[in-house]
Amino acid sequence: MASAPQSTHSFASLPRPAGEIAQFTRVRKDYGTVQALIDFTFEVRAGELVALLGPNGAGKTTAIKLLLGLVKPTSGRLAVFGGDPASTETHTRIGAMLQVGRVPETLRVREHIDLFSSYYPDPLPIERTLAIAGLTTLRDRKFGDLSGGQKQRLLFALAICGNPDLLFLDEPTVGLDVEARLLLWQEIRNLLERGKTIVLTTHYLEEADALADRVVVINKGSLVAQGTPAEIKARTAGKKIRCVTELSAAVVRRLPGVLDVGRDRETTVIHTSRPEEVLRQIFPLDLNISGIEVTSAGLEAAFLALTREPNN
Repeated sequence: MASAPQSTHSFASLPRPAGEIAQFTRVRKDYGTVQALIDFTFEVRAGELVALLGPNGAGKTTAIKLLLGLVKPTSGRLAVFGGDPASTETHTRIGAMLQVGRVPETLRVREHIDLFSSYYPDPLPIERTLAIAGLTTLRDRKFGDLSGGQKQRLLFALAICGNPDLLFLDEPTVGLDVEARLLLWQEIRNLLERGKTIVLTTHYLEEADALADRVVVINKGSLVAQGTPAEIKARTAGKKIRCVTELSAAVVRRLPGVLDVGRDRETTVIHTSRPEEVLRQIFPLDLNISGIEVTSAGLEAAFLALTREPNN
């Protein structure tokens, strides 16, 4: 998206609306013998960006499908704008950028936006949607001829073109380069300034940290934590150890106190809430360890601590 034009439009900040947009009350969703959500109670507040985080299979997709009215709860109560999520009235106030489904390859960018805009009572002008998504110069290009990042930007355009009050963004910056990601972050902030409400799912935890008013962590179908990014990070004293060690990742991962282990070229990256204890265990196992650096790990370490079983 390096060639995308810098957004030139601006919006005056509007007062954040009050109240709740959507409410789950003790919702359970089963798929056969699989419990996707268990006694799930959660609300989406007007004017906020809430980041819904969790490992694969945690229940995030099920929660979004319920909010969109694509599936019904097995038990419990769910309301969006005070009514049925599956109703036409509700759907005309919602936009969704999802990673599922197919988009016709032969339609041009402007044709896709024109089609989706027709589903809404008060859509944005097409030129405005193109500008927000950085697609003005690509308006006549067929979807099948777009790059991966350009397709992602069109999916974002289709989500916002109807001027929805509630917006779902599922992994919105997948496939975008750093510059494109930052531009899209700014457009998301612009939507919040206009009083929109956004539910974000992402595997980029720095994205949730940068954008979210509130973070909700789901694991194994249950809500395990919620709060501002700062409050979630405060739940654990997460640290990151970077070092050069001869020990394999499998050996390090088995050490008590280790949450996760990764590699960055020749460097081993260890996430832990107890760095001193972990290092005391490593020293006798590797007398040649070097390049030791201990830093705060932020939201990533807190997420791992909240969603993983302890090793000890």
